[in-house]
Amino acid sequence: MGEPLTVGVDFGTLSGRAVVVRVADGAELGSGVFEYPHGVLDETLPGTGRALPPEWALQVPADYVGVLRNAVPAALRDAGVDAGDVVGIATDFTACTMVPTTADGTPLCELPEFEGNPHAYVKLWKHHSAQPQAVRINELARTRGEKWLPRYGGLISSEWEFAKALELFEEAPEVYAAMRHWVEAADWIVWQLTGTYVRNACTAGYKGILQDGQYPSRDFLRELAPGFESFVADKLEHPLGQLGSRAGSLTAEAAAWTGLPEGIAVAVGNVDAHVTAPAAQAVEPGQMVAIMGTSTCHVMNGAELREVPGMCGVVEGGIVAGLWGYEAGQSGVGDIFGWFVEHGVPASYASPDGVHEHLTRLAAQQEIGEHGLIALDWHSGNRSVLVDHELSGVVVGQTLATRAEDVYRALLEATAFGTRKIIETFNAAGVPVTELIIAGGLTKNALLMQIYADVTNLPLSVIGSAQGPALGSAIHAAVAAGAHADIRVAAAAMGSVERAVYRPVAAHVAAYDELYAEYTELHDYFGRGGNDVMHRLAARRRAVSQAVSQVVAKGQS
Repeated sequence: MGEPLTVGVDFGTLSGRAVVVRVADGAELGSGVFEYPHGVLDETLPGTGRALPPEWALQVPADYVGVLRNAVPAALRDAGVDAGDVVGIATDFTACTMVPTTADGTPLCELPEFEGNPHAYVKLWKHHSAQPQAVRINELARTRGEKWLPRYGGLISSEWEFAKALELFEEAPEVYAAMRHWVEAADWIVWQLTGTYVRNACTAGYKGILQDGQYPSRDFLRELAPGFESFVADKLEHPLGQLGSRAGSLTAEAAAWTGLPEGIAVAVGNVDAHVTAPAAQAVEPGQMVAIMGTSTCHVMNGAELREVPGMCGVVEGGIVAGLWGYEAGQSGVGDIFGWFVEHGVPASYASPDGVHEHLTRLAAQQEIGEHGLIALDWHSGNRSVLVDHELSGVVVGQTLATRAEDVYRALLEATAFGTRKIIETFNAAGVPVTELIIAGGLTKNALLMQIYADVTNLPLSVIGSAQGPALGSAIHAAVAAGAHADIRVAAAAMGSVERAVYRPVAAHVAAYDELYAEYTELHDYFGRGGNDVMHRLAARRRAVSQAVSQVVAKGQS
């Protein structure tokens, strides 16, 4: 028998990727990727052609099983190892991504009676149409003085479990009634691997409003919506598994899918951002990890409990045992850049190595402020620190001379300003950020990384792995299999980080301080009540969309 190995599987927004990792030193021996055949459903339902309203984002759970069937065997082949040496597997998921299921875990969208109902599908993390429900949750929690609200920066997001569930309860009561379990995808995929449903403590705390062992009360839920008071007891509550623990053993069926040995350890599910912290050896207070991809999630540990305005949550042991795990984030980052390239760039900008690369080269030739623009990074709403997904993108300063590279650079800078806003909010709340570590696919853009260093005035460290979440999951698998004593020990042996790869340039810092002041003025004007135009436009769009849908439905009847 060779050296012990683990497999980590990262379920992202558009694909799943698996890595085979050596337990002794974290060496990544092979990898495999599987693109979701259905991608993100944000326009129509598959097979029916039914149009989806604005702000909807769904997925097909069978695509996730496809990752197990394809990416894991591909990673084993790529590694050229004996699958018998694999001692454990662990997975991570985007969050909050929810699956309504029957008692045995069957997704409701797989039942014939619900295949045409969008509420029966997976609601992806960036499904934002539950904003009205989130607003009601927040208003009632403030009125009642619910003690759990400050643990989430004073605002519950439309992305999270309760807002999405309330939307389901109110808009599709027949689906809600048929649902037995409201399951995080992070736990659903572990259910498929083990045959056992174990609810992970991470998403329960950050996305499920579980604080000090309690969910929101029946009285709160009844006042929120009569009939919804039994939601926790009937649909949500379930025994918890702690991070790094063993959720169960790989079933014969899952072993056949993956090519892994039946009976090996399967770790409790986790979130992509939270597993990445150990992969970047960021397990001590002050080390903020920004996992930058389609969105950005910011996670860090703190020695003490603090209330940080607009944070996504703070959970004891939410990243590693013995510390408070903090989370914040930006709903759109890579998605914003991708949207602009797809919809806002002339065909003349085509380049053999890609439009992003061409725009980056042109943008890098500019001096700071040369484009004359300031943008707000809210094209997918604001996760932190405003927690409002009806906010929208803004670019100020455009003229007839504005070029595509100007807007592109302004959007890069806007996301950096958004991260600075988060860091400043943490610092002011008594959770000091002393190091910024970047993970995710956007680390390959050197211009973007330097902008972040200059805007935040912090040296940027970079994770040593191109597959940070998958490596982090492999670390958790090692702990679940008993190959390492705990997450800290495993992170020291298997994690990897390059320190201070990008350093702030003093002249750049000063220039960006001036632009950041302009960003902050726009941020507060549109985001803190100075002008409510974004909410009015969002409401109008919903109303028009609903009217059009009713006309179409009437015409089809």
